[in-house]
Amino acid sequence: MTQKRPFGLPSARLVAIAAVAGILAGGVAVYVKQAGSGNAVASADAAACAGSVERAQALSPAIRGEVAALVPVDEPRKIANLAFKDASGADTSLAAFAGKPLLINLWATWCVPCREEMPALNNLQKAMGGEDFQVLAINIDTPNAGDKPKAFLEEIGVDSLGLYRDSSMGVFNSMKKEGLAFGLPVTVLVDEKGCLLGSMNGPAAWDSDDAKALVTAAVSPPTT
Repeated sequence: MTQKRPFGLPSARLVAIAAVAGILAGGVAVYVKQAGSGNAVASADAAACAGSVERAQALSPAIRGEVAALVPVDEPRKIANLAFKDASGADTSLAAFAGKPLLINLWATWCVPCREEMPALNNLQKAMGGEDFQVLAINIDTPNAGDKPKAFLEEIGVDSLGLYRDSSMGVFNSMKKEGLAFGLPVTVLVDEKGCLLGSMNGPAAWDSDDAKALVTAAVSPPTT
């Protein structure tokens, strides 16, 4: 399990809006029916995630400044069976992204700090995304939101993330059950095998030098 610790947020404005959004997200999660989502998130898996704790702890020097809120994992945990939709509406899952570290971010259009950090996530993907790393942003707006998530991304010029959706909120509710999500936004960093390296609740400046240094450390683990 990861342990809670104070957020390291990029601005006073985000401190305030994150507090409000966290309460809203928690309330929504409580009242959303958790049935039929097909999602199961974290499980202890010492064999599949051998070395992941040591790798997570090695990130400590890079967990600072704008990304100081990231909490490294302290036991082997595999993020498994996350199911969601791609931009075409087709079923996909985390397995389709295996083979490279991922920064998985859950967001919603009603979440103000989520909206604030989307351009930064887009910039991070532009700067560092590729065969060795990807930002995977999953929208959890409910079905009645219609095309609102797509329109929002187009309006603010987010053009590198793609639109992935889980309108059942199963991904969020599963992460909340596992102690990884307490509100929105929530971000988890996993390695190329889908093993958890760290988690963060609250927004961050993901296109900052601190964030890029963290990604670089995650993509290039220390040799033994």
